[in-house]
Amino acid sequence: MALEQWLRDLGAEPAPDAPSRWTLQTPTWSAELTLEQEDLRVTWLQPEAEPRQCCLPYGLSRADVEAAIQAGP
Repeated sequence: MALEQWLRDLGAEPAPDAPSRWTLQTPTWSAELTLEQEDLRVTWLQPEAEPRQCCLPYGLSRADVEAAIQAGP
């Protein structure tokens, strides 16, 4: 699937127990990406900080979604 390849290209890895959940690691934060029916839910995690979450509709361009994800929490 093209979406899964795009997630791999971003550096995300699929969760072994849930094919709709992916993890992206950076030096300062990590993100859990969940493929939902109508959007991509992103939950950013940082040490000693509250998780931040947003939902990005599939109708957005990949460039916009990628920019939002990589902007981090």
